Amino acid sequence: QREFTQKKTFTSWINSILAKHTPPSVISDLYTDIQQGHLLLDLLEVLSGQHLPREKGFNTFQCRSNIENALTFLKSRSLKLINIHVADIIEGKPSIVLGLIWTIIFHFHIEELARTLACTYNQPSLDCSSAVDSSPKTSRSAKKSAKIKERWKMSATKALLLWAKEQCSLHGSINVTDFKSSWRSGLAFLAIIQTLRPGLVDLEKARARSNKENLKEAFRIAELELNIPRLLEPEDVDIMNPDEKSIMTYVAQFLQYSKNLPESEEDMQERVREALGWLAAQEKKLAKLLIDTENEAYYQKSKEIMSFMETFNQEKSAFLPVLSSKQSEAELSEDQKQMREEWDKVISQINEWKAQLDQMLPSPLDSIEVWLQEVERLQAEDLPDLQDPFKAMLVFREKIVIFKGLMDCFDSHLDTLQSFKNEDENNMPLVLPEKIEEMKRRLFSNIRFTNSSTFLEYHYGLCSAIANEVTLKLNIWDMKYGSKESVESLLKNW
Repeated sequence: QREFTQKKTFTSWINSILAKHTPPSVISDLYTDIQQGHLLLDLLEVLSGQHLPREKGFNTFQCRSNIENALTFLKSRSLKLINIHVADIIEGKPSIVLGLIWTIIFHFHIEELARTLACTYNQPSLDCSSAVDSSPKTSRSAKKSAKIKERWKMSATKALLLWAKEQCSLHGSINVTDFKSSWRSGLAFLAIIQTLRPGLVDLEKARARSNKENLKEAFRIAELELNIPRLLEPEDVDIMNPDEKSIMTYVAQFLQYSKNLPESEEDMQERVREALGWLAAQEKKLAKLLIDTENEAYYQKSKEIMSFMETFNQEKSAFLPVLSSKQSEAELSEDQKQMREEWDKVISQINEWKAQLDQMLPSPLDSIEVWLQEVERLQAEDLPDLQDPFKAMLVFREKIVIFKGLMDCFDSHLDTLQSFKNEDENNMPLVLPEKIEEMKRRLFSNIRFTNSSTFLEYHYGLCSAIANEVTLKLNIWDMKYGSKESVESLLKNW
């Protein structure tokens, strides 16, 4: 399934690039069409803007020569081509061909785009002065250069993920924690479209639709309105463990679109001033609402905030492009810096108000809400990247125990939530029905269907840490220690 999805996605991506070649060319079957080397060279020429040497014929020698020219060019760009050989490409070996294409996609598509975000997100980048020691000693050290390159690769992935998170964060509780199951519902794709082109998407309707309907709608709008090639189909994403590389390739196209959006400096400043005025009005409205509802009961307070949030979200759409601008701090004008500060202040006040309301929930909903937030916090946390395997083992074991303890309460919380009688002694509702539905949705969508993958991630981290610790010990012991007793003592101590 994964190989099939990658082949289809990578073929569509390649064809979107080859359409820009002169003359245009098309790949029908990735594994066979790549064997001649011509289409591979066409692809690299478009991506690099360089003319590459090639043999014009199609005999075995000429095909081999063309593939060698392509691989030589990639190596000149400092790309690691591990276990990728000319003979394997000529044979059309699926794993080798897909590995080669992914290396090209990551370097020329994802890495180049994410490079513009790296300094903004404080990620180590080849362009950030903090990441590279420019001394002659460094330039002579191939090993250190390789480490920096590898670290940047991880940072490019993280920068793209952070960008996606920020686009989605403007639209409520749409959590993006990876390039896998976070995209299954289709809401993340729709949220990014809504941020880039406000008004194209109705997210409230989307929340009530099925995953496949949302994915189909997102891919349709992206293709028709944003001119983003349709690399994926709903059935590629709405599965238990969708392919990470295919989703990254597709999401990077939205980042490309955002970079190409034209806007004059004068227009930008005018929109910033409008956003500042709107934010100031929201802050006043929110402050007044807090005072007016100070002595109200939970139900009335929650009705007021829902009414406020409906209006807030509707009006916010007009300002999303300027609010989500990806300029670095150094590139911002004073008005833009003030706008970001005001936006953060308003969002902080809204979140504080919501937190206070959650604490006022009637029993037993209050304890279920606390439990939900704790599980969601754990699921959203990045896995620790600890250099010390022993510390990593302790951390992962602790996380597994905590998470298991929380998930042991799942069934009882589900029963309580489903049997909750939402009325007081006067037959009046205690809680807005929308709040109960929201809690049920979080319990089912965010937790029930992702808890197994979270467990797997924790166990994977634990097993990796154990393997690293064992390897470390074996490397230490791989030398002469003298007597058998001294080695046995080391083993016993460990």
